[in-house]
Amino acid sequence: MEEWELSEIEKQEIKNKKLKKAIIIIAVIIFIIVFVMPVTIMMFTMATISNIDKPIIYLYPEQEISVEVKFQYPEKLTCTYPKYENSWNVTAKPNGDLVDNKTKRNLYALYWEGIGNLKCDKKEGFVVKKEDTINFLEEKLKVLGLNEREANEFIIYWLPKLEENPYNYIRFATTEEINKDMPVEITPKPDVFIRVLMQYEGLKKPIEVKEQILETLERKGYVAVEWGGTEL
Repeated sequence: MEEWELSEIEKQEIKNKKLKKAIIIIAVIIFIIVFVMPVTIMMFTMATISNIDKPIIYLYPEQEISVEVKFQYPEKLTCTYPKYENSWNVTAKPNGDLVDNKTKRNLYALYWEGIGNLKCDKKEGFVVKKEDTINFLEEKLKVLGLNEREANEFIIYWLPKLEENPYNYIRFATTEEINKDMPVEITPKPDVFIRVLMQYEGLKKPIEVKEQILETLERKGYVAVEWGGTEL
């Protein structure tokens, strides 16, 4: 009788241990769902969100026309000039000169900054030594379709930032990636819309990456050009 009672007690203890383990497992799962996953998601989101710096848009119609420029995600804009209000409306001349139809101010480009979500796995791109930065930018910006004035303005803005580092990893986002991240509607629609966005990260030492093959768009007819960049 005593052995049977002892056996029942042991069985109950085993059940209690199993129950405690189940409770602990459930508590751990709840903790992960409530606390760990949101933090992980937030960190991943922050890692993919970046500031798109200094994009400016040039317009070169074949004849003087009125142009509307409209962002599909205006909520992502953080700074604009002229002030963006639903759209930009300008008169554009073949030489690139612009006139704001609202303020009548003369402009040479439309400026914006915003929040981007462009990803970069660093599988391809370029590793550029500080001393080679100017030659690299002059060569690659020409390949990408910028004229000398546009390339000059790009280099003037980005060169001081790039030369802070001994080396830089540089990649140019594809047109498809840029259009998906920040689509822009220009009316009348240009024959060619060149969008250049440089992604870069400063390096202390060079790394091995596959060289990126760049796409060249021919400038013909009514042309729009945009350039900008972001630090990874």
